[in-house]
Amino acid sequence: MKYCLFLLLLSLSLWPAYLQAQVAPDTTRGRYHRPVFRQVNVRRNVEFGQATTLLGLSQTLYMDVYEPAGDTVRRRPLVVLAHEGGFLTGTRDDAVMTALCNRLARLGYVAATIDYRLYFFPFDTVGIGRAAIRATQDMRAAVRFFRHDAATAKKFRVHPGYVFVGGSSAGGFMALQTGYLNKAAEVPAYLDLKALGGLEGSGGHPGYSSKPRGVINLCGALARASWLETGDVPLCSVHGTRDGLVPYGRGNVGSALPPQLVYGSGALRVRANAVGVPNVLRRLRGAGHVPYSFEPTYIDSAFFAMRDFLRPLLGIGAPGPLLAAALSPRRVAQVTALLLPRRIGLQGLPTPAEITWQPDLLKAVPDSTQRPTEPAPSLPAADAVPAVSTPEGGRKQEPER
Repeated sequence: MKYCLFLLLLSLSLWPAYLQAQVAPDTTRGRYHRPVFRQVNVRRNVEFGQATTLLGLSQTLYMDVYEPAGDTVRRRPLVVLAHEGGFLTGTRDDAVMTALCNRLARLGYVAATIDYRLYFFPFDTVGIGRAAIRATQDMRAAVRFFRHDAATAKKFRVHPGYVFVGGSSAGGFMALQTGYLNKAAEVPAYLDLKALGGLEGSGGHPGYSSKPRGVINLCGALARASWLETGDVPLCSVHGTRDGLVPYGRGNVGSALPPQLVYGSGALRVRANAVGVPNVLRRLRGAGHVPYSFEPTYIDSAFFAMRDFLRPLLGIGAPGPLLAAALSPRRVAQVTALLLPRRIGLQGLPTPAEITWQPDLLKAVPDSTQRPTEPAPSLPAADAVPAVSTPEGGRKQEPER
């Protein structure tokens, strides 16, 4: 009896050490998760491409690039973002893009908010579809611009293997198409992709890949759920469940125009689960379209979802709660949901009654996905030099090696 009691006490004493061994150590001192940088440098009006407008004129494309001030890391992850506006309006320096880029840069990312070509004619859903292709070409050009720079001048010190794309509303459509529309045959013939310049367009920096490492979709949608296929890059979506402009599930856009069927974030989650694409969905329960544009609390919700989605894809530390919930069985997802701050706690998982779909969309599967067949590569140790806090609240940087 005493021997059994001794073994029990010994096992209990070793349990904390065992648990600690199961969690990958965080050697970054919070980089990419907490705002380790107090200031952000912004390079405005950075030219990244040239494109032909709807009227056949040449348009120079610009971006604003946000970087953590004083950062010495040689190769950093990048997030390229695109603003909302229905392909008719909006600017790269709108409040949402500015807020997200500043917050990402304070974590240690390089973040860019881009111009893209606006306007379309005729004023119908075919015109919108063609505008979405042109805008996606511009986002692809921005990705190629940074990969070109990474291979040559290294002015922005971006790691070419860790380039993410994202956007709000129209920008969300662009990001989704950049990540998942990768075959010319998938584009409907009536859009005349060849006349538009193909999937990549001619914005500049040919020969460099425009494929992202992951996609961030804020209130966007895809024209075809089938564009999401096995082996595609991970997806993070944030969407209001009562979005009356871009449907949360499967529905039409262009209420004043001939309707266009699209698949919103809820329907894309069903498809991603079915084909094994790692994904997370932050539902903004009861919210309408782009609620973060006028309610600051929703900016927090969108940003924290992005942060917890991105960091595990860098190969640093244990998966954050959102991605862990997507990659783990339901039992684990319920546990990890408790790790989120109360303000952005995971809401109830979507049920078939809350997502509108038709028989051509794959049937719903349990709210979890398979792990990728290959783990995300880790950033080289030499590239993970974190900022170190000083007692006075300043920052000092370890020298670049």
